[in-house]
Amino acid sequence: MNHTQQELASDNYAGACPEAIEYLLKANEKHEISYGDDFWTRTACDRFRTLFETDCDVFFVFNGTSANSLALATLCAPYHSIICHETGHVETDECGAPEFFSNGAKLLLAKGENGKISPDSVTEIVNRRIDIHYPRPHVLSLTQATELGTVYTREELLALCARAKQHHLKIHMDGSRLANALAFSRLKPREVTWECGVDVLCFGGTKNGLPIGEAIIFFDKELSREFAPRCKQCGQLASKMRFLSAPWLGLLETGAWLRNAQHANAMAERLEQGLRKLPDVKIMFPRQANSVFVTLPPPVIEKLHALGWHFYTFIGVGGARLMCSWDVKESSVDAFLADLRALLPTP
Repeated sequence: MNHTQQELASDNYAGACPEAIEYLLKANEKHEISYGDDFWTRTACDRFRTLFETDCDVFFVFNGTSANSLALATLCAPYHSIICHETGHVETDECGAPEFFSNGAKLLLAKGENGKISPDSVTEIVNRRIDIHYPRPHVLSLTQATELGTVYTREELLALCARAKQHHLKIHMDGSRLANALAFSRLKPREVTWECGVDVLCFGGTKNGLPIGEAIIFFDKELSREFAPRCKQCGQLASKMRFLSAPWLGLLETGAWLRNAQHANAMAERLEQGLRKLPDVKIMFPRQANSVFVTLPPPVIEKLHALGWHFYTFIGVGGARLMCSWDVKESSVDAFLADLRALLPTP
């Protein structure tokens, strides 16, 4: 492998996109008010309101773990529970942070094909027990796009959120790859968030071209009344907030947030099409966002790693996850396919 090529392990491997860097440098040109009272943060918040076509409260934190965990902690008490998919990021990859920041709220795991929770699974978990010894479900946490690279349709979200509201559940959406989901569905942001009943969204920027930082958007503003001090207490209030918000403004004002996701999805589609032509390769889940899950012979995986290709095999569903970032090139995808083709038996 030529190490000038790019990796397929994670969209966190990619650098920051030019639009984010441009606005970051602009925000560095002069003094600004600290702790979020600056021009860049105010303007970025207004841009989010325009994007989602509604009034909402917007906060910026350093990473996705804090975004999800603090949002969930705001939605429930320590004696409550949170329903999420068994492969959901808040369950598999947050090192217990949601439970830690909520002071003990328990995650209850739902099953569902292709990484998606079904309305009936929500009802089953809510009705499983109603005694005082059981942590009462209070929040439904959805991942969009899912950890398996699939995308909830608007109809699925409407049905799921309606069922959740019947059971008086608040709805949190982990949107670390929401841009990729929107690029696939070609829907407006409002159509898959607050119009469906989502109360709070964690919108991912790092995986979409930001150097650092995520946005937390409260569509139900009553829920965010004490969120600012929560962020401060947990070390997530940036003194120079403009360096978190200005890159977001770069994505939103230029439209790069959607272009980046469209490109990542297109490269994943190119990768999937190439993989389908190879022997002993099986696509595990529908490829809808920017990741492709495949089964490969274990010796082939070892040889690809030996060639210098990085990709994950510990996601929890078996196989290998191949992730395309906002800047991955066709040549990188083709180089991986060429190396894989050379390692597989000739049909």
